[in-house]
Amino acid sequence: MRFKVNVDRELCKSCGICASICGRSAIKMNSGFPELVGECVGCRLCEFYCPDFAISVEVVE
Repeated sequence: MRFKVNVDRELCKSCGICASICGRSAIKMNSGFPELVGECVGCRLCEFYCPDFAISVEVVE
């Protein structure tokens, strides 16, 4: 199964919690916003810990 991480830049406050909580280091901050740079395993920690509800994880078929 593959996963996609969606970031709503209007809601994102660039706090970096998503990048620091990702156990796979799949998210890095780029120009102040999170960007998927590795393989997401779908744990959804970034989604759960985002204080601004700016991240969602979805299954890609």
